[in-house]
Amino acid sequence: MFSHRPVLLNEVIAGLAIKPEGIYIDGTAGGAGHSIEIAKRLTTGRLIAIDQDPDAVKAAGERLSPFPNAQVVHSRYSKLPQVLDDLGIALVDGVLLDIGVSSHQLDTAERGFSFHSESILDMRMSQNGPTAADLVNTKPHGELTRILRDYGEEPFAFKIAAAICKAREEAPITSTLQLAEIIKWAVPAKARRDGHPARKSFQAIRISLNMELEELENGLVGAFERLKAGGRLAVITFHSLESRICKRQMAEWCKGCDCPPEFPVCVCNKKPQAKLITRKPIEPSPMELEENPRSRSSLLRVCEKI
Repeated sequence: MFSHRPVLLNEVIAGLAIKPEGIYIDGTAGGAGHSIEIAKRLTTGRLIAIDQDPDAVKAAGERLSPFPNAQVVHSRYSKLPQVLDDLGIALVDGVLLDIGVSSHQLDTAERGFSFHSESILDMRMSQNGPTAADLVNTKPHGELTRILRDYGEEPFAFKIAAAICKAREEAPITSTLQLAEIIKWAVPAKARRDGHPARKSFQAIRISLNMELEELENGLVGAFERLKAGGRLAVITFHSLESRICKRQMAEWCKGCDCPPEFPVCVCNKKPQAKLITRKPIEPSPMELEENPRSRSSLLRVCEKI
């Protein structure tokens, strides 16, 4: 069963300022937790829920079946402009992007995302293309180091990459616990006491394999491009890499004049394209943190197109 506990649900709904007649996109449908609450608030409006994971598409389709104004599309959210073109929709009133891996993907052992359960080393969100096993068994030491450092912010990236390269010389790395064990013994004993030593490396491999940061950068631009004036973009991030990309892009849209400070008057005539609805990112309430510990690192940012 595709489990999904929508994070920051009330805050998302408030941030989107849903119009009953509006057109809304849930670009990361997952188990349709957010989608259902958006659909409930529509009358003549329309909801398009998008996900690249076939499991999510099936689950969201079933859960949204009571809502005739909602439909589910199997695609990446970075392809949102193409999805809208295919549906004959020019502009929309709001877009939600809930970034990262879903609870279902983490909790389904055979998907290979978790370092807690024994499974094939998969980690593919779309269930297509190369697997995490392909990545760890083929990337050279330098590239593995870069992936672990840049996408996992792993301080022991060099040592872990070296341990992976040494282990795969003896036999291919094919399972989650096999990789987790290699990582565990590659880091100093002190680091093994500070949370699970494989956490950052698994995050890095997953992000690289699924091109998550490129997906986010492209998805933000595509979503904003198709917003109406007054339309809102709400983005939930879960780690610092995603958060920085979102913060930087929204700040760029909200910035006006690019002229050097020494210019007496503006000559670039650049105007802000958006305004921030959330001056500071919204964090989960203490109650939500208690009910859903996985929400602890989530941050919600909302901007409105001018």
